[in-house]
Amino acid sequence: MCGIVGYVGKEKALPRILSGLKFLEYRGYDSAGVAYVKENKIKIVKEAGRISALEASLNKEENTYLGIGHTRWATHGVPNKINSHPHKSGKFTVVHNGIIENYMELKDMLIEKGIEFKTDTDTEVIPALLNYNYEQEKDIIKVINKTIKMLKGSFALGIICDDDLDSIYATRYDSPLIIAHQKNGYFIASDVPAILNYTNKYLLLDNLEIAKINVNNLIVFNSNLQKINKEELTFVGTSDDAMLNGYEHYMLKEIHEEAKVFKDTFNYYVLENQFKETMPNLKDYHDIHIVACGSAYYVGYIAKYLIEKYASIPVLVEVASEYRYKKNFYTKDTLVIIISQSGETADSLAALRQVKEDGIDTMAIVNVVESSIAREAKYTLYVKAGPEIAVATTKAFLAQTTLLALLTVKLSKNNELLKEFKGIDKNIEELLSRDYLKYAKEIYNHNDAFFIGRNIDYALCLEGSLKLKETSYINAVSFQAGELKHGTISLISENTPVIAINTLDSIRNKTISNIKEVKARGANVLYITNENVRDNFYNNIILIPKVADIVSPILTVIPLQLIAYEVAKLRNCDIDKPRNLAKSVTVE
Repeated sequence: MCGIVGYVGKEKALPRILSGLKFLEYRGYDSAGVAYVKENKIKIVKEAGRISALEASLNKEENTYLGIGHTRWATHGVPNKINSHPHKSGKFTVVHNGIIENYMELKDMLIEKGIEFKTDTDTEVIPALLNYNYEQEKDIIKVINKTIKMLKGSFALGIICDDDLDSIYATRYDSPLIIAHQKNGYFIASDVPAILNYTNKYLLLDNLEIAKINVNNLIVFNSNLQKINKEELTFVGTSDDAMLNGYEHYMLKEIHEEAKVFKDTFNYYVLENQFKETMPNLKDYHDIHIVACGSAYYVGYIAKYLIEKYASIPVLVEVASEYRYKKNFYTKDTLVIIISQSGETADSLAALRQVKEDGIDTMAIVNVVESSIAREAKYTLYVKAGPEIAVATTKAFLAQTTLLALLTVKLSKNNELLKEFKGIDKNIEELLSRDYLKYAKEIYNHNDAFFIGRNIDYALCLEGSLKLKETSYINAVSFQAGELKHGTISLISENTPVIAINTLDSIRNKTISNIKEVKARGANVLYITNENVRDNFYNNIILIPKVADIVSPILTVIPLQLIAYEVAKLRNCDIDKPRNLAKSVTVE
């Protein structure tokens, strides 16, 4: 959530800051602002709404060579111009990602000291506290160090002080922040795509480290204020990976990258039907917990069915925001798998840390190299999805599903199953080549839609309904097909869209019976299956290739993604940036 971009160097700052903010739009936001230095003074411009509104309020050719910018996703205070970042108090100007949990306590203390506040945000306490501490001691680094240790919660900060207008200061705790170096200057940013137009070299700040950055120099201090050296990393890819490249929307582009994503993920772990060293040699785990949020949680549900079927290991799947607050039952042979596209998901990261405190082995499945979850887990497996810009995940979901299927093979100790992955990329390409608009036209005028399935098909229903609701705002709900008679069939009326998934031979007839029940009550049924039948229990049918169960979910999800896209397009929705949503959920 939110995005930070800062620049200090020999080139004009505003074009670089705005360019970077646009690359971070996928993170979700509802206002934007910049603070920049001109004629030895801080100038702040901010607007509610999209970056285009901010851009219209700025002269990008201003002779300014230092600035910080921000896109805000509202948590404390409504999304308006006043509450948007940057915030200034006294001599300190700040942009902030994250949440300050003790901001009311700090705010009350500062109000008692006579400090006035102008906004409803938690962020405003940060520049106010910095300025208050600065009045006691005029060393900026020491003041930042003291201040951040008074904050509870998460933060990534870009800071400018009136007494040092040649420098940007940066620090973080549990919210990502990178520093990138280009020949003519330095950037700070929330994520790598923001800087790829200029450089692919960057370094990661660790928790409570502080950076002082000016046109010629970068100094990083640890939490004890000792100067330290940081490893420079290289992003594998180019800015083209984060560009539309002729597609109308990022979501559509990313769906059409799925055949490549499948191959890249598979080939990273497998060579000639044998696992490479990139897949760890796991010991004998007797039970597995999978912890995640949103679509990653549904990947976990798919994995549960696969692992239990093929590896005979019991699997518990939990939402991360619940897992860390409940009593969990471990054995010495429990493995906890954390799935997160960004590797920064706040609830998942907190759950990981709780599990580690309990002395249990952890595995991260993430898309972003060197992200917090990736660095803190015992084992880390990367999916090879590349940058995913659209808020609604598609290619990362498919890559996660592919990797969990491979992990299932590893746990089953049956490498013969790897042969089932052969040709799946061709199946993906064939499914992507089809036209799904006619199915979308049966759905888009309705306010409700239902997904039904059993077993692993129900797990895919969960993801399909989430894709539809988050992109089109249709109230799409999933039901276990066998549970319909226990109350939920009352929701079916004439022409109600029902998407029924049925891919498992073992329960095919049972699911067909449930589909007939909703069809008999007037439902408009779209039947997604891998076996054609001649009957009248559906209105439309999508046939997917018949493949082994271990790889079938990789194919089943593609029609669900493209139908959601087409429905959202028919409803004129903001497909890549759905309302109220953010790509990287770094707050609880």
